[in-house]
Amino acid sequence: MQDETTPLNILWICSDQQRFDTIRALGNSRIRTPNIDRLVEDGVSFTQAYAQSPVCTPSRASFLTGRYPRTTRCRQNGQSMPPDEKLLPRLLADRGYHCGLSGKLHLASCSDGKVEERIDDGYHEFHWSHHPQPDWPENAYQQWLNAKGVSWDELYANPETGYVKEGVPAEYHQTTWCAEMAENFIRTNTDRPWLFSVNMFDPHHPFDPPAEYLRRYDPADMPLPKFRPGELDSKPEFQQLDHIWAHNTPGYMDVASLTDTDHRRLRAAYYAMVELIDDQVGRMVQALEETGQRDRTLVIFMSDHGEMLGDHGIYLKGPHFYDEAVRVPLVLSCPGRIESGLQSDALVELVDLAPTLMELAGFEPTAGMQGRSLLPICTGQADPGQHRDFVYSEYYNSWTHRHAYGTMLRTRTEKIVVYHGSEPGELYDLSSDPDEFDNLWNDSGARDRKLRLLKQAFDASVLSMDPLPVRRGPF
Repeated sequence: MQDETTPLNILWICSDQQRFDTIRALGNSRIRTPNIDRLVEDGVSFTQAYAQSPVCTPSRASFLTGRYPRTTRCRQNGQSMPPDEKLLPRLLADRGYHCGLSGKLHLASCSDGKVEERIDDGYHEFHWSHHPQPDWPENAYQQWLNAKGVSWDELYANPETGYVKEGVPAEYHQTTWCAEMAENFIRTNTDRPWLFSVNMFDPHHPFDPPAEYLRRYDPADMPLPKFRPGELDSKPEFQQLDHIWAHNTPGYMDVASLTDTDHRRLRAAYYAMVELIDDQVGRMVQALEETGQRDRTLVIFMSDHGEMLGDHGIYLKGPHFYDEAVRVPLVLSCPGRIESGLQSDALVELVDLAPTLMELAGFEPTAGMQGRSLLPICTGQADPGQHRDFVYSEYYNSWTHRHAYGTMLRTRTEKIVVYHGSEPGELYDLSSDPDEFDNLWNDSGARDRKLRLLKQAFDASVLSMDPLPVRRGPF
C-alpha cells in the first residue's frame, strides 16, 4: 500500500441516470466499457449500491453531504439546497483542497431559463452546464462551442429515428467538454491536493448519442425490456400513468405503443451514450498517468440514480423504486491506497460516500454525516459482503408526479415500497422474484411479512432524521 500520509486527490465522475447494469466487467457482455473496466480491475466495485432518491436533486444533495434527503431538506427536483448544509467540496476546501467542477450540480432549480443558485459549495473552479441545450448564456459548454465557432443548432440538426436522435458529434459533445475541463484541471494542479467533480448530463434522456457511437450497436442484438403484460394491474397508479405516457406528458413518448424495434433502438442508443462516457473516463485517467498523479488520486465512477429503460413498462424516472431506478454503478479506484480487483456485494448507500472520502483524505467525518464509511471494505479490513442490513430511499412529490410520497426499504431478500396517503404499495420476495414482477402487497399470505417490513421502514424513516440539534425553520 502507498504511504497514507501522501495527500489524496479525488476525481469524482458522476454520470446522470445510469443504470447499475451498464459495465462490461460487471456482467453486461453487450456493452463496451474498457476504461471503466480498468477501474474495476484496479479498484473496489460495489455491486449493490443504492441512491437515496430515484431523482436527481435529492440524490445529489444526499451523497454530497452524507445526509438523507429528509435531513438535507433538499427533497425535490427544483428545490434549493439550504445554505447551512455543508457539501463535501466545501469541507475539503476548508482543509486545503482546491476544488473544481464541470457539468451539472443540480442542487437548485434551473428550469425555464433560470440559472442555478449556488450555496457556499467550495468549488473554486465552476464550469457549469446543467444540460447541453442553449437555455442559458451562462452555460459554459455553449460558450466553449461558440469559442470553437460551431453552432448548436447546426450540430443538433440531425433527424430523429423514432424516439432515438443522432446527437452532437463526439468531438463537440457535452460529455467530451466535461472531460476536457477535468483534463485541464488535472494538468494545471499538480502541486496541491484537489477534488474535481465531473458531472456530465449523459446518459440522461433524450436518447441522442453521436451518430458514430450509435452505429456501433446493432439494435437486433439488444434485449427487450423486462415486462409482463398485466403486471401493472397490481402496481401503483404512478406506474400505470408512466406506462401510458412517460411522465404523463404528451411529447415525451407513448410507452404503451412502443414496438419491440423501438425498445431495442432505445437501448442501443443508451449503451452508445455510456460508451462515449467510457472513452472520456479513459482520457481523464490518462491525464492522471501522464502527470504522475494516478497513484495519489482516487477515481470514483458512479451515477446519481438509474433509468427504467422500458423495464416494467416504464421509461425515464419518477416515484419508482425498482432496482433499475435506484441501484447504480459505484467503483472506487486508487492503486496502492485501496484494494484492487475487489467486488463487494454488500448493501451500500450513496450516503456512505461522504464519510468514506473524508477518511480517505485523512480527516474525520463531520458531525451530522449519516453515512457509514466504506473505508474498512476498501482497505481489506472488513467483510466485503457485509455493510448494511438494508438500504433506504425516499421520494417527495418531485418531478412531474403530484402527491407522490414514497419510502423504500430493501434487504437482500425483500423489498417494501410505501406510498404515503395512497394505495397500493409494493412488496416483493426477492428470493423467488428478483425482477420484482409479483407485487405481494395485497396477498393475504404475505400479511406478516408486510407488517414486519412496514415497521422496519417506519423505524428507518424516523431514525434517518437529522442527528444534529434541532434547527430553526421548517423540517
